[in-house]
Amino acid sequence: MQNPGSTTPDPVGRFPARERLADGAQYIAGRLREGTSGRAHAVTDPATGEEVLTYELAGADDVDAAVAAARAAFPAWAGATPGERSDALHRFAAVLADHAEDLARAESLQCGKPLKLTREFDVPGTIDNTAFFAGAARHLQGRSAGEYSGDHTSYVRREPVGVVGSIAPWNYPLQMAAWKILPAIAAGNTIVLKPAELTPLTSLLFAQAATAAGIPDGVVNIVTGTGREAGERLVGHPDVAMTSFTGSTAVGRRVAEIATATVKRLHLELGGKAPFVVFDDADLDAAVQGAVAGSLINTGQDCTAATRAYVQRPLYEAFVERTAALMETVRLGDPFAAGTDLGPLVSHVQRDRVAAFVDRARGYARVVTGGEVPQGDLKNGAYYLPTLVADAAQDSEIVQSEIFGPVLVVLPFDSDDEGIALANDTPYGLAASAWSRDVYRANRATREIKAGCVWVNDHIPIISEMPHGGYKASGFGKDMSAYSFEEYTQIKHVMFDNTAVVRKDWHRTVFGDR
Repeated sequence: MQNPGSTTPDPVGRFPARERLADGAQYIAGRLREGTSGRAHAVTDPATGEEVLTYELAGADDVDAAVAAARAAFPAWAGATPGERSDALHRFAAVLADHAEDLARAESLQCGKPLKLTREFDVPGTIDNTAFFAGAARHLQGRSAGEYSGDHTSYVRREPVGVVGSIAPWNYPLQMAAWKILPAIAAGNTIVLKPAELTPLTSLLFAQAATAAGIPDGVVNIVTGTGREAGERLVGHPDVAMTSFTGSTAVGRRVAEIATATVKRLHLELGGKAPFVVFDDADLDAAVQGAVAGSLINTGQDCTAATRAYVQRPLYEAFVERTAALMETVRLGDPFAAGTDLGPLVSHVQRDRVAAFVDRARGYARVVTGGEVPQGDLKNGAYYLPTLVADAAQDSEIVQSEIFGPVLVVLPFDSDDEGIALANDTPYGLAASAWSRDVYRANRATREIKAGCVWVNDHIPIISEMPHGGYKASGFGKDMSAYSFEEYTQIKHVMFDNTAVVRKDWHRTVFGDR
């Protein structure tokens, strides 16, 4: 991996961990190396458009080498006691804490996230998740032991699956690496992770921290390549026992198709189009604050971000007016500047995609604020103004499709029945929120909205102890929590005959007299 000569010097230490990634973007058996595809790729700072680092993409040979390393490491790691794996993960959390600032800066640089966000949310959340799975590693157990059939004793073993092949997206590269790696290795599996080629830096630093914590070589491996070459090879590899994928629903279907050929276990966290339902008794100021924060988090590049606000008609116009006014106070700027609220999107390609959604919507909806690429000092970055769109039809593209940008669409509703029906009226079901001061009304919404998470009078917070995952086209399987831990195990029924004699009656029933 090289620092291209055209890159501006780094006088303020935007990327102090640069030298730790100098040898390539493939981390296999505890070592960095260059890829074998013969194709170079650049990590670009989306705030400036400048190249940060270049590296050789992974080819099929790199995937094969990483899977072989994981397979070789599996017997010893799976055979370690839960206490030994727990101790290693506790050390892992401590190493991550020691390198927190490096991780925060690398994440901000490659994604365009404000540094205050990576310092206060992404990195602490990752360290907390590591500590959680360090504890969880000691609590994987069967659910029962007993005599359920005559003189036989049955119990259940939970065992690791084997080599896990995971694919992570570019919007939260550090946290997604953690969500995939930690439960897998806590349960005794080994893993090969493919991060998005746009944002590999923190996944590589994360893997290096695992090695520094004493986790054996080959337990955690990283291959950085394209989805078509490295990703499909990983999913289809015969020595990979399980595939975990986070990304769009369209790509998730392709992953499922490939994995089916080798009958792999699947864990899919796919797209979202989260509804934000505001009933007429809600605290309007709180709802407006929640809508702006919930829709603009990570510049809207969040599958749980608030994207569709349904507001009961008595509050609708006031909500639109106040939300637009608050959005206009949001400060776009350099992710490393202290006063920045919102950074760029991850790339110019993604910015142009978001802009195209809004431009098409002008023909059938009202763009209340935003809807433009800022000029001046920000013109070279992948910035887009916070955007509020009102009065679109429920079946329109901007309401039904995942935009993945700083865009909130607002629609009115009349009855509670209508609001809940509209909230459920997309293919997705990852997250939602309901805003009401009536506990019975809110409880009904949590029961009837079809989503894997429903917040009440809030939108977006997550915690390590609770699961994250969707319904419907948003996929299946859970990240975080003990539920995630169990995803990475397989269940074995063990049955003992307690009599220690040949059971002639049973044999006669099956085979007859012999």
